[in-house]
Amino acid sequence: MGLLIFPVLIGGALGLAILFGSPVPDFTVVAEAAASGAPLPVFLLIALVPIFLTSGPLQEEFGWRGYVFEHLRTKYSALTAAIIAGLLWGSWHAPLFFANRPEPYYTNPAWGLMLTTLLTGIILAWIYANTRGSIFAAMLAHAMFNWSNWVFPALDVDAAGLILFGLYFLVVAYILWQYGAKTLTKIQK
Repeated sequence: MGLLIFPVLIGGALGLAILFGSPVPDFTVVAEAAASGAPLPVFLLIALVPIFLTSGPLQEEFGWRGYVFEHLRTKYSALTAAIIAGLLWGSWHAPLFFANRPEPYYTNPAWGLMLTTLLTGIILAWIYANTRGSIFAAMLAHAMFNWSNWVFPALDVDAAGLILFGLYFLVVAYILWQYGAKTLTKIQK
């Protein structure tokens, strides 16, 4: 459930921006795959492993969803817990703005990162809550988020970034409409 949500949202936002006239960004992943000699699908699948292991999901999800969200949802609604965890997650990354990092998260305004961690944090909390608290599901979804941003350079295109925010808001609104703010899960009767 939800593992393809980030490739669809991020790739879709980039596709829509290009469709409406934005310039096509450099797809460095294709060049990296060609340089490696591996077929693109194999290269993309293999790349998910180091992204999962080294780019945050494995290290962060125990804290953000497994501890912060889990602890806060015993005191607050799941939505409130997800918002707090998302803002803490964004604050955790804030020092990277001063580290001269090349990733688009850190070359764009800081509010963009905070809004992204807030909205994706709600989506990740929803995945976590609907997999009976599976840290692995949250880690895999987080890895898919990072992988999708690497494969589809949507944040290199301003219009795609704006479309992506709109799509994130739509997904969060759908989650709240269908699952509710209290638990982010279907109510069992």
